[in-house]
Amino acid sequence: MNVMHERCAGLDVHKQTVVACLRVMAGAQVAREVRSFPTTTRGLLALADWLREAGCTHVAMEATGVYFARSSALIGRVEVPPALG
Repeated sequence: MNVMHERCAGLDVHKQTVVACLRVMAGAQVAREVRSFPTTTRGLLALADWLREAGCTHVAMEATGVYFARSSALIGRVEVPPALG
């Protein structure tokens, strides 16, 4: 059985940007929205606000090297559990 989260996001973390895809299920319909944010504090806080406002409950992050650390710390401030892999 596959687990399908109703409101989740995937983040691709780079040195200067984070590309985020928010996925929201409404019945049998799935809506996706992709946005890019700078990795500055202001940009990461805007990303966190967007996820919070959308009701996102789970975040999966992909990052090369150490770039995930700062993004993960700020996303964690909005009580969205990041899934690091």
